[in-house]
Amino acid sequence: MMRLAQTSFALLMSQSFGLTNSSPKHLRIPSTLKASRLVEFSKYEGLGNDFILVDDRDKEAPSLTPEESEKLCDRNFGIGGDGVIFALKPPSDDYDFAMRIYNSDGSEPEMCGNGIRCFAQFLKDLGADAESYQVNTLAGRIIPVMNDDTTITVDMGEPELIGANVPTTLDPNFEGDSVVEQNLECNGKTWKVSAVSMGNPHAVIFVDDLEKDIDFESDGPALEACPEFPAKTNVEFVQVLSDNHLKMKVWERGAGPTLACGTGTCALVIAAIRAGKIPAGNKVRVTLPGGDLFIEWNSDTDNKVFMTGPATFCFSGKAALK
Repeated sequence: MMRLAQTSFALLMSQSFGLTNSSPKHLRIPSTLKASRLVEFSKYEGLGNDFILVDDRDKEAPSLTPEESEKLCDRNFGIGGDGVIFALKPPSDDYDFAMRIYNSDGSEPEMCGNGIRCFAQFLKDLGADAESYQVNTLAGRIIPVMNDDTTITVDMGEPELIGANVPTTLDPNFEGDSVVEQNLECNGKTWKVSAVSMGNPHAVIFVDDLEKDIDFESDGPALEACPEFPAKTNVEFVQVLSDNHLKMKVWERGAGPTLACGTGTCALVIAAIRAGKIPAGNKVRVTLPGGDLFIEWNSDTDNKVFMTGPATFCFSGKAALK
């Protein structure tokens, strides 16, 4: 069903914007658009979390503004996507590339787990065919590794567990000044919230039933903007299915409901272990609306989190900035 939808969407875009799966040299630009600024792009998705990728490897900053990116992400009047990702020149020889992201509302997150996998696949498809990449992000160094089975494993670094650094103003109630299942009043309800940062803030909430225990369209945006998270927050609602299998829905900061969130998947596994919902040491399968990701947290060694999942090319072309 997802593949059929992608094919239909690609056909629609080729009819509307002059897009093609072939080389951009075959594009015919309508005469009415020749005076417009055209943006070359590629579209990728990671478990349905979809992104517009722009090759700015000769630049130190994105070639599009947040406002222009927001327009391109519009699913009715633009290309459509959860965000625009820019492949940039690295800030030093310590990195291979830099990555910046603008969300579909024009805001800029520090990192995106599904986005970094799409970024790595984009680089490979551009010809930067390496086993791994050292990527500079606003969340620090991130290292995606290309696997033989076409999945991508990303070294997501260490989580930030100190509540004030997430940041949240919720009172610490766990070791190391962290916040684990702390009470939070929001949207007329009392929630038990765990706060974790994977370079961006996450509020993780465990429920017995994802379909019955939350009003997703109401609770998600309310929690995203609740004042106890001064930088706003991504919100993950999580159901524990077994010791190594979790199921989640995500309301992403700046994007709303999405089919997957890589950093959120990492955050909820850490939260589940610290809250005693699952044991430590497992490779944990997390089922999202768009599919499965696999998370490992080396809490007893280097404290790093590793995420494994797919990234898939959809189509490429040129779009007019209106």
